[in-house]
Amino acid sequence: MNNEVKAYIWGALGIIGFGLTLPATKVAIPLFGVVAVGVGRAVISGVLGLLLLWITKSKIPTIKQIQRLRVVALGVVFGFPLFSAYAMNDVPAFHGAIVIGLLPLFTALFAVILAKEKPSVRFWIAAVVGSATIVIYSIYVGGGSLHTADVALLFAVISAALGYAEGTKLAKELGSWRVICYALVLSLPISIPLFCFSVQINSQYNVISAWVGFVYVSVVSMLLAFFAWYRGLELGGIAKIGQLQLFQPFITIFASAVLFSEQLSSDMFLVLAIVLASVYLDKRSRVLKT
Repeated sequence: MNNEVKAYIWGALGIIGFGLTLPATKVAIPLFGVVAVGVGRAVISGVLGLLLLWITKSKIPTIKQIQRLRVVALGVVFGFPLFSAYAMNDVPAFHGAIVIGLLPLFTALFAVILAKEKPSVRFWIAAVVGSATIVIYSIYVGGGSLHTADVALLFAVISAALGYAEGTKLAKELGSWRVICYALVLSLPISIPLFCFSVQINSQYNVISAWVGFVYVSVVSMLLAFFAWYRGLELGGIAKIGQLQLFQPFITIFASAVLFSEQLSSDMFLVLAIVLASVYLDKRSRVLKT
């Protein structure tokens, strides 16, 4: 099995893990609150990450690496969780798919800026078509309207893309799973106080489903999925493997249909076909690394 195949497998595992993040966030918010869910996941996963680093006796990063890890933390530990949690408090989970619709394109942009990758013209055409298709469909299923939460969703996209690109560069030096662990551990002095001051337990809400959602975003979305995702990006390239994120909205929409009884439409399968074609073209396109 060559590295490209391994990259797509690891990347797909990461996307499957990320796919339930928005629905899980939505069910957890009524019990814990927006900020508590946004930063609380970093507390749980940060403690687990610290234990993993201690058990494996991992070397302490250099000062330069720590500075770059702070960028990763800013993007994926604080930025994306907080902005997406705020959005999920105001809009349906399926509407949050617009985040995923833009993520692949922004991830590719940061791959060019930070990792100096050089995707071909065909890659950019396929990436834009795939992303635009997802965004248009997300707006369509949302009734053709945009919400104030869309600003938060846009910031969530930018935050995640930045964290993905910088984290992948560090993965080549520290190892894919250590990157997110170190980023989470470095965030604990901020995430723990924020969580303690912001958490507000609403006893009238369904406690079991909220805890399941909170545990999911803490252990899977914030930790295990990143192990696979950074490994896939490291092996296959940020821009190319990043296009797998185009499939994440479909996981989100299916999960929303099951959890919140949101209806599925036949149009979604046409959109899925377009996305499949887009990812296929991306896979066949050249991405030069410098």
